[in-house]
Amino acid sequence: MTAPDPQTLTQQCITLLHTPQGAQRLRQATALGAQTADHANSIDGLVTAMLNAASQTWSTRATSSGESAAAIHARAADLLAVTTDLIDAAITGFHQRLRHELSDHDSQRTEFVNDLLAGRADPGHLAERAHRYGIRLSGTHLVTVATAAGLTEAIVRDIDTLLAARYGEGNTLTTMRERQLVCISTGGLRGLPAELAHHLLARFGAGAWQIGVGRAHPGINGVSTSLTEARDALDLATKLGFTTPVLHAADLLVFPVLLRDRDAITDLVTTVLGPLQNARGGAQSYLDTLTVLFDNQGNYTATARQLHLSVRAVTYRLDRIHALTGYHPGEPTQRFTLHTAVLGARLLGWPKST
Repeated sequence: MTAPDPQTLTQQCITLLHTPQGAQRLRQATALGAQTADHANSIDGLVTAMLNAASQTWSTRATSSGESAAAIHARAADLLAVTTDLIDAAITGFHQRLRHELSDHDSQRTEFVNDLLAGRADPGHLAERAHRYGIRLSGTHLVTVATAAGLTEAIVRDIDTLLAARYGEGNTLTTMRERQLVCISTGGLRGLPAELAHHLLARFGAGAWQIGVGRAHPGINGVSTSLTEARDALDLATKLGFTTPVLHAADLLVFPVLLRDRDAITDLVTTVLGPLQNARGGAQSYLDTLTVLFDNQGNYTATARQLHLSVRAVTYRLDRIHALTGYHPGEPTQRFTLHTAVLGARLLGWPKST
């Protein structure tokens, strides 16, 4: 549908000004505002046309020789009031239509993203819908998921706009899904997790959010696979107490391997760490010491500082662990087994789970 030229639009406004006063005239003005939004035109053009129409209407109205200044003023005030009412109605119609289109667009977009992430929709229909958003389903995509306290639809829309402006339409698609921010991006896009982290830091501050980044995978099913990896990364962060702001699934591949054979990892934990339960006070303080030690790459001083202990106390605990279990983190041949057992314990919630 072709947008009317300024002269035609002005004539439509003149017709409105000559329409008998009443609800019908206001409805017509509202419809004209909605029509302006349909043509993707600025409301400024319609306001200008309405003012031009008022000017032409006034100039064509004859003034009788006996008409007083008060009467002329009254007629001018009446025309101004009518013009103001019509402009208000047109602006209302314009914004109502924009809100409706935005709501409809968001609804369709959300439905498309949900179908895409679920990986169960008809591929042909999904590809047809993807074309509207510039997404090539034959390509490789990566999914990034973010959690943050206070995350809202409005914030996600703002971030979606910022990412699209930064990387270009069709390269990112960001939405709110199950109270998480989910961003689908083309696989070769560099720096997106860092850019997203920048926006979350600006809005929520440090420590109030966390990002999980899946790996890049091809095709429709690759999108849902990357989503699962990103969410699993966040789940692991919760289970293991990771506070790193950005977690890449590619850096956490050892954990799915550990969890794949639950019986084996349970046996490892109970065999290697089980004797710690016989220590005075139980196993937890020793397990915490090992956890912090491995998090600090075996640095005794950093471990002591984080645990608010002396280095001597840390050394004592490690010696007790060696005496009870036969394993010591200072022995290269034993370090890997002990570290794997500690990770397994954190994944299983041991010893609380026993």
